[in-house]
Amino acid sequence: MPAHPESEQLAAILRALKNRSGLSYEALAKKTDIAGSTLHRYCKGSSVPQDYGSVHRIGTVCGASPDELRSLHRLWALADTARLKESGAERPDAQDAVADPAVEEPAVEEPATPDPAPVRRSRYSVVAAAVAAVLTLGISAWVLSTQEASSANAYDDRVLFSAGCRSVVAMGEHDTCVHEVQQLLHDKGADIGVDSDFGPQTLRRVTAFQVFAGLPPNGIVDDATKKALYSSSKVRMNVWSPEKVRERIRAVFKEAPDKAVAIADCQSFLDPLHILPNTNGTRNWGVFQISDARLRELGGTPRLALDPAWNIEAAERLWRKDHDFHDWPNCERAANATSSPTRQP
Repeated sequence: MPAHPESEQLAAILRALKNRSGLSYEALAKKTDIAGSTLHRYCKGSSVPQDYGSVHRIGTVCGASPDELRSLHRLWALADTARLKESGAERPDAQDAVADPAVEEPAVEEPATPDPAPVRRSRYSVVAAAVAAVLTLGISAWVLSTQEASSANAYDDRVLFSAGCRSVVAMGEHDTCVHEVQQLLHDKGADIGVDSDFGPQTLRRVTAFQVFAGLPPNGIVDDATKKALYSSSKVRMNVWSPEKVRERIRAVFKEAPDKAVAIADCQSFLDPLHILPNTNGTRNWGVFQISDARLRELGGTPRLALDPAWNIEAAERLWRKDHDFHDWPNCERAANATSSPTRQP
């Protein structure tokens, strides 16, 4: 199966960045923590990364500029969308053409002595019916086109649908379109700076909004996300403050409150909407950064994982199995170092 144009363009940029960096596939694999065979597929265009995190890591290691990272994000989003549509598309069954009896000329049984008048009347009726059908179709087409034009014009006053914004607003952009995205998220209660810069924080908030709105959480503001930002009035992104998160953790982790707080702070900065991608296409969610694999084991979903109460309870269930924090090895080491006795000045 031929690759999508977007995946070919994405692969071309990745190849160019790799060649410019002077790194071999083996060296790049070590620096990005991505298998060499997987890097080959990405650079050939035969495979699209499941998550932008892998693309961003390759670009960063290879010294991509902000503009190049923006292009990578946009192309990845388009390629990933095309891949998902193709894998989930259902090909409609072919339908046999059926003649419309209303426009068929009726059979006329001629009498022994031909009388042309009935035949003429029959033909005139058919012609009249055909003309009426054409007029009806023409009027219907005009009405539909008018309605479509009116519908399109309804978006004229929406910044994200204006000619000044691209079809996809993505990571690395800094303009009025990003400002509009941030303002719409802020209006829905999101804790986000409205600075027109599409950075990591905006990426996380866009992804969280997509989860709440029931959209694919790809972190890019495509047409569906734009529409949802304007129309999803029921989506609210207000979350607990760090103080409330800290208080709940202490109440749930009664046997190890200090260490649990330290680990959550290390994992997410106590941000209930913290979302981080992994190089294998999975994500970590919420206060304790619960992975997709753990979510399946716990019977949870990304939407539940972004609920701080559920996330903290789920993390305590993981801790309770062995009464340790082995699910968070890096942060456990940091927490141990923090909790070591130190002399106060």
